[in-house]
Amino acid sequence: MHYMTDRKRAEGMGSSRSGTHHHWQMMASSAALVVLVPLFVFTFGPALGQGHDEVLALFARPFPAIVTALTLIAVALHCRSEAEEAIIDYMHGAAAKLTLVALTALTYTLIVAGLFALVKLAL
Repeated sequence: MHYMTDRKRAEGMGSSRSGTHHHWQMMASSAALVVLVPLFVFTFGPALGQGHDEVLALFARPFPAIVTALTLIAVALHCRSEAEEAIIDYMHGAAAKLTLVALTALTYTLIVAGLFALVKLAL
């Protein structure tokens, strides 16, 4: 017969005390995306269908370049956080750890490549 309290049985099975932090992080990135995505669409939209020189001229201005960079970073980090939660929920062991490392590497690689391309366009 086990004389364990409910708390003792639940230890190691439940919250890792990062739920509130993750919730607020996702709320902040969602709020940022609510502002950034329409700004990006209205900034980048007129460049669609334009020639190469017009697009270069658009991104040579600071406002479109900054909006694009912020949107890229916010979207990539928001998606990483969501994918990380799915991996944590449905994968376990070494496969989960390797997948999390690969996800983080992919996210930051995409951010660096996107910012590099943006700087090449802007300069």
